[in-house]
Amino acid sequence: MAAPQSRPRRGELILLCALLGTLWEIGRGQIRYSVPEETDKGSFVGNISKDLGLDPRELAKHGVRIVSRGRTQLFSLNPRSGSLVTAGRIDREELCAQSPRCLININILVEDKGKLFGIEIEIVDINDNNPKFQVEDLEVKINEIAVPGARYPLPEAVDPDVGVNSLQSYQLSPNHHFSLDVQTGDNGAINPELVLERALDREEEAAHHLVLTASDGGEPRRSSTVRIHVTVLDTNDNAPVFPHPIYRVKVLENMPPGTRLLTVTASDPDEGINGKVAYKFRKINEKQTPLFQLNENTGEISIAKSLDYEECSFYEMEIQAEDVGALLGRTKLLISVEDVNDNRPEVIITSLFSPVLENSLPGTVIAFLSVHDQDSGKNGQVVCHTRDNLPFKLEKSIDNYYRLVTRKYLDRENVSIYNITVMASDLGTPPLSTETQIALHVADINDNPPTFPHASYSAYILENNLRGASIFSLTAHDPDSQENAQVTYSVTEDTLQGAPLSSYISINSDTGVLYALQSFDYEQIRDLQLLVTASDSGDPPLSSNVSLSLFVLDQNDNAPEILYPALPTDGSTSVELAPRSAEPGYLVTKVVAVDRDSGQNAWLSYRLLKASEPGLFSVGLHTGEVRTARALLDRDALKQSLVVAVQDHGQPPLSATVTLTVAVANSIPQVLADLGSLESLANSEASDLSLYLVVAVAAVSCIFLVFVIVLLALRLWRWHKSRLLQASEGGLAGMPTSHFVGVDGVQAFLQTYSHEVSLIADSQKSHLIFPQPNYGDTLISQESCEKSEPLLIAEDSAIILGKCDPTSNQQAPPNTDWRFSQAQRPGTSGSQNGDDTGTWPNNQFDTEMLQAMILASASEAADGSSTLGGGAGTMGLSARYGPQFTLQHVPDYRQNVYIPGSNATLTNAAGKRDGKAPAGGNGNKKKSGKKEKK
Repeated sequence: MAAPQSRPRRGELILLCALLGTLWEIGRGQIRYSVPEETDKGSFVGNISKDLGLDPRELAKHGVRIVSRGRTQLFSLNPRSGSLVTAGRIDREELCAQSPRCLININILVEDKGKLFGIEIEIVDINDNNPKFQVEDLEVKINEIAVPGARYPLPEAVDPDVGVNSLQSYQLSPNHHFSLDVQTGDNGAINPELVLERALDREEEAAHHLVLTASDGGEPRRSSTVRIHVTVLDTNDNAPVFPHPIYRVKVLENMPPGTRLLTVTASDPDEGINGKVAYKFRKINEKQTPLFQLNENTGEISIAKSLDYEECSFYEMEIQAEDVGALLGRTKLLISVEDVNDNRPEVIITSLFSPVLENSLPGTVIAFLSVHDQDSGKNGQVVCHTRDNLPFKLEKSIDNYYRLVTRKYLDRENVSIYNITVMASDLGTPPLSTETQIALHVADINDNPPTFPHASYSAYILENNLRGASIFSLTAHDPDSQENAQVTYSVTEDTLQGAPLSSYISINSDTGVLYALQSFDYEQIRDLQLLVTASDSGDPPLSSNVSLSLFVLDQNDNAPEILYPALPTDGSTSVELAPRSAEPGYLVTKVVAVDRDSGQNAWLSYRLLKASEPGLFSVGLHTGEVRTARALLDRDALKQSLVVAVQDHGQPPLSATVTLTVAVANSIPQVLADLGSLESLANSEASDLSLYLVVAVAAVSCIFLVFVIVLLALRLWRWHKSRLLQASEGGLAGMPTSHFVGVDGVQAFLQTYSHEVSLIADSQKSHLIFPQPNYGDTLISQESCEKSEPLLIAEDSAIILGKCDPTSNQQAPPNTDWRFSQAQRPGTSGSQNGDDTGTWPNNQFDTEMLQAMILASASEAADGSSTLGGGAGTMGLSARYGPQFTLQHVPDYRQNVYIPGSNATLTNAAGKRDGKAPAGGNGNKKKSGKKEKK
């Protein structure tokens, strides 16, 4: 009980010491140094170890380092000499612009004492900058009526140095008309002015060239020049005048670009073009130029870019008004930028002590924080706090620094990492705040032993396992971290069946995986009892134990063994007898098998896998009995082969097969006799089959040869017949005209049957046209039209009848303009027919007479010497029917003549020679392919 009471007293003592140290620091004040600008890196600034009262070699031991906010580190500590040196080249003009004094404040942190010391360093200026004009060439316009003594402002040179190193004097090149006057302003600025000494005369000298030189007072002295071109103008005697010499404007820094600030106006009493004024900025530096915009015509001044109070809070510039006569007027513009609360506080972690031991005392320093707000006034005042639910608190240190300390003991097993949120808020309206996350890791100590999720475990492994096979995995959890949580596993040594347990089982000390070192046999070892220990690597180490029961499971690793029928040693199969008189269900034999496995792995089933004659035998599923499934027939083979399979019910199932030979006979001698007869019968059947095949092949060959001979004979017969027909038809052309009958019968016949044949000399194709007669009988055959036979040889050309067009089968209706009476129709039987249909001759005599009439008439028409009456072209028809009846009423038989009973056609050679086209009787001519019927 004494230890807990001493802890509060110790904490009070630490707080009292810290308070006394803070008061001592305030009483000491700040340490001040000075260093020239542009010195080399590592230049000596001050002996910080001496001023802090520390040994130079112990700076690193005490954790002494420089902390600064929001700027590049300009200085560093030399650990050997304990002095403060420059970290690089320092440009005073970049840091402090034109301030008379350039002071840099840094803080020195002594970590082991938890103290901060303020250091103030002055940067001393050197003459490292030339005076610089904004322009290299300047044009000044002066009216010729300007009186001597007139002053014209000249551009000012800018020297970023201060003191004697800054701009000190101006010089003007010698000139008879101008001199230089330098004015000193209220703020000490030097303003050069060009003074007119003598009156100008533009006609005498229109331009003057001057050189203005600006010099500083440093060592060595630096200078720069600007060329001035003075243009003499004609009369313009009034300069623009501003109503106010100074304009003052206040603007908030958050005003958007384009906001109008004010409008300046300069008045010029001149009239016309001489009174027109143009405005422009004057005496404005390069950084201010892009921020503001001036309308040169109206004098309106507006914001061009966003303003920032933190960068610059005050702007000063001049506005110049110039008329066309180069008369100038000037005024000054002062712009004050007012701050708004537009910057959030910044929190910088200066030092973080992470990780921290979980058994650290309350009040232990975790981190140093630096807080800053760029705004001014209340907008820049910042307060910090943390959340109350965390075991940490913030304590105010010097300046804007805070310390983060613990409030109570930590427990890494509950929370191993803390995300501490530090909230900083300013006092502006509205207030702005920012949050900073600090990740604090809690370091572990070994205060927790490894633990298993369960008090005991059971594992199972199949027998016949591989050596080195993984059996089971154990995992113990240790809530500690790193080496305190690194768990190693081991098995307590024991014996099993006289052998050490380590010869059966091993465990991976890192992963806790158990491995089998031997292949287990279920029949020898059924289970094992193990004790596994888990230990961590802490100091001191902690451990715990757990029991493991390992059970060996049976596996289907034995196939069924067939005891009967036993396999012969010579490779043959066993033979069983089945009498032919056996009834269905007759027991032939029984297959007997056993399995060395147990349980389901030893359950056996039998099935018939293959049989030479399916359906003859069956096998009992569970008994293995081979029985006949039906009665044996004479056609059943003597020798029957059976394959019986025996299978267990393991996973996967294993099986064995046996081949049985069943002889269908009553005794062994009968079996041998039947086998001999079967062999001879098979040989005779094989020889008969070969003979049948040879006979079938010979018969097919003979039939094919006969077919080829018959086909060739038919071809030759058709060819010979066509030659005979051509020879018989060629005799018609030489028959004399006297063999035919008179023309009257032919005329009557032609009036009834009119046909047209178009024959072309020296051509192998012709067209045959058959107009429709006045009655219905059609005796034209298509077969006759399709033939091309020689018909008539006339003088010097051979006329061949061509093929008919297949489309000529359809006949056109007859022309009913004229009719013949029954008495005028040809034929010996024409008077006997009472109907209006014409008929062909009924016998051979009538046919021959009709042929003779047609040929005689054709010959007369061809020779043009017909004396049978009438004139030419009437064929004697006008004498019989009257002079008005000519050939134009009937088909022209001279053009086409068809001989009934023959496939030949005559044509008028005279008409062919005259070149006249054949004319039809009624104009309804159709090509026909039909052959006449006899």
